[in-house]
Amino acid sequence: MTSSSQLGLAKGYTFTIFTMTSIVISFFPLYFDAVGYSKLQIGMLYAIGPMIGIVSNLLWGYISDRWGTIRKVLLLLTGQLIMAPLVFHAESFGLLYAAMAVFFFFQQPMLSMNDSQLLLITSVSGKSYASFRVYGSIGFAFASLVFGMILKETGHTFTAYLAYGSVIASLLFAFLLRDVRGGKDSFKPIEWKPMAKIIGSRPFLRFLGLLLILSIAHRINDGFLALYMRELHAPDSLIGYAWTASALSEIPTFFLLSKYGHKFKELALLAVAASVYMIRFTLLSFIQDPVWAIALQAMHSMSFGIFLFTGIRYVSQAVPDEYRASGQAIFAVTWQSVAGLISGVIGGWLFEAYGGQWLYRIAALLALAAAVGFFVTHWYEENGSPRKQLRKY
Repeated sequence: MTSSSQLGLAKGYTFTIFTMTSIVISFFPLYFDAVGYSKLQIGMLYAIGPMIGIVSNLLWGYISDRWGTIRKVLLLLTGQLIMAPLVFHAESFGLLYAAMAVFFFFQQPMLSMNDSQLLLITSVSGKSYASFRVYGSIGFAFASLVFGMILKETGHTFTAYLAYGSVIASLLFAFLLRDVRGGKDSFKPIEWKPMAKIIGSRPFLRFLGLLLILSIAHRINDGFLALYMRELHAPDSLIGYAWTASALSEIPTFFLLSKYGHKFKELALLAVAASVYMIRFTLLSFIQDPVWAIALQAMHSMSFGIFLFTGIRYVSQAVPDEYRASGQAIFAVTWQSVAGLISGVIGGWLFEAYGGQWLYRIAALLALAAAVGFFVTHWYEENGSPRKQLRKY
């Protein structure tokens, strides 16, 4: 069993790493915009993170499964604290681009590694995943609201100090955490043949393909909502409120899915999430007053809330425990890294050329395509290709 103090540390760690996630998603674009970089350059900066994340997520996931440890790998990811000063003091775009690449090498795997740790904790403690992941939503909401208010008073230069504080806080929790795994002898050596069969199965590949389409739409919003709201003349505090609304809206969805989600098929739930994304982004593309973005971001509960919880559940059921970190890394690479790379490059170009409204309309079309794909795939697997094929390996 896991002690109550360790459960508390896991919740605290989840809270702190999501405050840093909030800074990267909500305030980095505003900082880069304030210091004079173009929308295309900001898109390029957000594309390098996912590009690096493709390698770093898989690398750290493999190391974690190979060593039978997650906590030590989490401690290795503290390189972001070393790189952060270079990010905020780069004197040219080329130097900033290089610094962000290294920074993202350590920052990108944080969420998938934490999800792996939480899934292992829930398996031995009997607690629900939602009871831990909710602290990530609270941390993101706290940072979006409070940090937004702070930056309104201090200006964009204070972003660096908020980033330093968030990373240091997460380090303190990481040093106190114990591994749920008992070390490298607790798990059998990794055999990649059965893992390759799972990943290469048609149901899993269909899932990843549709996940990618939906994730591109989602990541467009992650990367460009702040810039879109600024285009509509929103102050930084209002942008913070929008992100706070989205993060807080996740909380009831996580608990409801934790209690009742097992009654519904994963692909059907993902079709619902994609449909909500489509409605949300369509409405965002037509707003003139940025205040409406706050209300529309609350739809995050039924879009991203279902998307994340159900996607993690799908992968955890498809991939055996000994490949837990690698499976979550593949999930993260798809929805964070590959989708982020595509959305950053293409989204930055579209924003620069046609503006935020058309960018969100394209995101809505992608979400519609994913909704149709998930629904059709759900019908096909229910009537012609049962889900149990995923687990026979």
